[in-house]
Amino acid sequence: MQKAGRDDAALISEEDNSTTHVLVVDDDARLRRLLQRYLKENGFRVTGAASAAEARQALGFMLPDALVLDVTMPGEDGLELTKSLRGQGLDIPILLLTARGEAEDRITGLEAGADDYLGKPFEPRELLLRLKAHLRKHAPPPPSDNLRIVRLGTLEFDPNRGILSGPEGVVHLTGGEAALLAVLSRHPNEVLSREDIANALDMAEIGERAVDVQVTRLRRRIEVDPREPRYLHTLRGKGYMLKPGI
Repeated sequence: MQKAGRDDAALISEEDNSTTHVLVVDDDARLRRLLQRYLKENGFRVTGAASAAEARQALGFMLPDALVLDVTMPGEDGLELTKSLRGQGLDIPILLLTARGEAEDRITGLEAGADDYLGKPFEPRELLLRLKAHLRKHAPPPPSDNLRIVRLGTLEFDPNRGILSGPEGVVHLTGGEAALLAVLSRHPNEVLSREDIANALDMAEIGERAVDVQVTRLRRRIEVDPREPRYLHTLRGKGYMLKPGI
């Protein structure tokens, strides 16, 4: 493979006419280059960073549409960076890459705020398909006259736009949180099994426990006391139910 002149430099950007911009963060220069080239060949605009520090530098002057992030990096690792970015309100898709592919590790990644978790080695096409799937989830849903505003106390969720708002303005949701709330909002006062929710959110491969993680995160957004939920209820042995109300 012919090397670019700035292979090992930070913040390598591959410009084309694509409007979808992906930030790839990995301390493995060879893998980073391969991902940049592959994503560019598939119509993406790509920026590369070799560390969490370089990723933060890039995010200081641009906002990508998605983040592909290695977990095991020197210094601040991918899990720490994910948790920090989510705490700052960044709501783009985040896909974690790591050599650790066990279910518990994936759950840890989801708990940190990631949308997906891909174990190394992986097929670039699988990463591409997952990336596109999460970009679709984060895109505003098509308008529908059949979906009404869902009221959750002082909060309102618009399923048509995927926006949760309250007295202080828009409440930032991750793509996974918004997708879960949209699924539940389509079936108010109905019990949805964890399996049904996992299938609707394309989480079947990760496992139904991933649904529990997303529910826990969503409750922190919509409930006054997540330990005593008023709107998002657990029905033991059956699943979850959204009960809108004032």
